[in-house]
Amino acid sequence: MPAPFSGRGREYDDMRCEYLLYCLLFLLVGCESPVITDDEADMDGNLRVIVPPLAYQEYTRLNYAVYTMDGARVGQKNQEKSGAGFGATSFQLEDGDYQLVVVAHSSDGNPAMTNLAKVQFTNAQGFTDTFLGSENVTIGEEPVEVNMKLDRIAALCRFVITDDFPADAAKIRFYYTGGSGAFNVMSRLGSVKSRQEHTYDLTPELKQFDLYTFLHDVEGTIRLTVTVYDHNGNVMNERTFEDIKMQQGHTNTFSCDFFTGGVASSAISVSINTAWDSEDRRTF
Repeated sequence: MPAPFSGRGREYDDMRCEYLLYCLLFLLVGCESPVITDDEADMDGNLRVIVPPLAYQEYTRLNYAVYTMDGARVGQKNQEKSGAGFGATSFQLEDGDYQLVVVAHSSDGNPAMTNLAKVQFTNAQGFTDTFLGSENVTIGEEPVEVNMKLDRIAALCRFVITDDFPADAAKIRFYYTGGSGAFNVMSRLGSVKSRQEHTYDLTPELKQFDLYTFLHDVEGTIRLTVTVYDHNGNVMNERTFEDIKMQQGHTNTFSCDFFTGGVASSAISVSINTAWDSEDRRTF
């Protein structure tokens, strides 16, 4: 007696294999993305980008993106400092004119870069010292190599607490407005009105907090609210600082006896900082 289903066993197996093949192809296509993450330098393309080694010692991520002259993104590559090829990559492009953009930072993720007018970070990623380079390139018969120069575009408010935290202080939250969490590549200035915030777990040694933003002009102000919470989430102390003056590429340092100090400000001293254009120190 022939085995059950023996008459269509081979046909069934062929159909099943064909079905599995289609499923595999569907998964492969579904995983394709125009954004490529590089662990090593790929220098086989006709547009080769190099960030000079001395430039990227202060950040941990590089984002390279290429746009048409109309602003449509045609390619993006992201690198982390832990990768062997950090600081160099390439793109294979059709002949024509393009805009090349490089962003360097130390956030916990990559910014949204689909729009040249709004390269955006989020509160979840965090805001850090940020550098930008951009250049127009023409692709033809010969490969093009670009040594990209990066400029600092962020402004920094360095908040220093000079008195001791109470023993039950657990977290500190910084909430500030007036700046932007996104920037316009062309103007190199902030392009949205943001509510930026960052919360830290407190330790006795943690007294300095760096707050970054992209200003809407070369100079601007932010409004900063600082809140300290206990282990149960109750507010222990909160202070608001109005109209903190900031400047692109500059550090403004504010020292404060947060729990015991008054609100009167002392004299302002300005000194040159080798890492930033200048430093503005204030004590509250």
